[in-house]
Amino acid sequence: MDTPSSSGAAPGGRLLHLHRSGGSSFRRRMRPGGGAGSEAGTPLGGVSYVSTPIPDDDAFDAGADKYLLAKTYFDCREYRRAAHVLRSQVGRKAVFLRCYALYMAGEKRKEEETIELEGSLGKSNVVNQELVALERELSTHRRTGAIDSFGLYLYGIVLRDKGCEGLSRTVLVESVNSYPWNWCAWLEIQSLCTSSDILNNLNLKNHWMKDFFIASAHLELKMHEEALKRYERLMGVFRCSDYIQAQIATVQYSMRDLDEADMIFEELLRTDPFRVDSMDIYSNLLYAKESLTALSFLAHRVFLTDKYRPESCCIIANYYSLKGQHEKSVLYFQRALKLNRKYLSAWTLMGHEFVELKNTPAAIDAYRRAVDINPRDYRAWYGLGQIYEMMGMPFYALYYFRKSSHLQPNDARLWIAMAQCYESDPLQMIEEAIKCYERAANTNDTEGIALHQLAKLHSMLGQAEEAAFYYKKDLDRMEVEERQGQNFVEALLFLAKHCKSMGRFEEAEHYCTRLLDYTGPEKETAKSILQGLKRAQSGFPPMDIDHFAL
Repeated sequence: MDTPSSSGAAPGGRLLHLHRSGGSSFRRRMRPGGGAGSEAGTPLGGVSYVSTPIPDDDAFDAGADKYLLAKTYFDCREYRRAAHVLRSQVGRKAVFLRCYALYMAGEKRKEEETIELEGSLGKSNVVNQELVALERELSTHRRTGAIDSFGLYLYGIVLRDKGCEGLSRTVLVESVNSYPWNWCAWLEIQSLCTSSDILNNLNLKNHWMKDFFIASAHLELKMHEEALKRYERLMGVFRCSDYIQAQIATVQYSMRDLDEADMIFEELLRTDPFRVDSMDIYSNLLYAKESLTALSFLAHRVFLTDKYRPESCCIIANYYSLKGQHEKSVLYFQRALKLNRKYLSAWTLMGHEFVELKNTPAAIDAYRRAVDINPRDYRAWYGLGQIYEMMGMPFYALYYFRKSSHLQPNDARLWIAMAQCYESDPLQMIEEAIKCYERAANTNDTEGIALHQLAKLHSMLGQAEEAAFYYKKDLDRMEVEERQGQNFVEALLFLAKHCKSMGRFEEAEHYCTRLLDYTGPEKETAKSILQGLKRAQSGFPPMDIDHFAL
């Protein structure tokens, strides 16, 4: 099976996309006996799917020579020449190729005008001048039934470019129901599904390609658990599909299960050492784990394989960023964007690099370009929040932090950033900060920042019981992870004082005894508390030395 790939080119751009355990369980092989006669469908066990006949075109044979000539011109990027050859052809394939050639000619001219006006990475309001005529013609063909699934796909693209998203979805659904093997059409539907409600209301036939689409759409909508279940189910049938394995690794990365994702990506590279697809996600993972050696090896490998792929440029940029060479990193992100202006990750990550270089206007522009491409990119919204917080504009920062946390509610880092903004001097909205830290503590805060901050804020508000509760939870977490430091000492000291004040002397003595293993003023404070505990337990009142002074 030729598995669908998210890097497959589509007229409207591409959809791309922030510990080893066990063996190579994700590398499964096809069972013998898979015949070639299952052309109309590859059913999963126990699931019934509709069959899909291969589309036919009665009028193709009469104009086959002209069609092939036009296809040759199209492959040579001579789009208007290809459309001219087919100007009198009425077959469905010929109509599609002629309209597609006109669309691509308009896109090519739009790109040229953008470069002429704004430069290779500039932003322009130039539109495809062929859209109006194409919409008129394709809508007529759709009403008369003189259009095939590929023509419907192109019509959906035209409607999307004109802003008619609802009708575009309807037409694209008609296209995939007619011919479900056009993965580009599925990706265009996915880009138009901005919520789970829209996704669930699509009138799709029960074909096995729908399973691939639903899994990919769940991943795009941050519904990671659902996406993982669907991909694992698909893996049971398409057992040697590198695409599904890469998608599973991407889901694991999005769920912050970096070790599991790392294991799958390593296995993919062992079996397919010249792979570039999805390796930009792997480079993000290695960057997050600060694995400089592995990232260096990956960057060298993709450079030798295909250095002019956008993904390759992004991987090399990540390598230079991890080395602290942010100027070189920006250079390679810009190269990636010259190759694909709608490469979402490159815009977002380049914004991060501009932040490191203290180039605030360029960072804001990069993040806004990312949001324009995909308004559901929480990383770009988060980056904008950070920028405005650095600029001392907390209300703007809160707006962007809220957007990012709404899109990725299970990421503790976003809630912590919003809480810190509420906590800052210009706002001092402590109650709101506490609510955000509580959300972070309940969403897998691996660094334990939320628990410590909750304890400190409750202590600052005089809420000793709540503060003690969070200090105890934070202390338990650090003990399990075998971490020690200033936060550990602070938790011990607070709990010792709190237990003494509540009359729980044994607990207070336990915490003070542990503090004696540390140096600094906390050790002296612990000794003083222990002395007070001994006097209190002996029944003698505390001695006031000044009372006996002469």
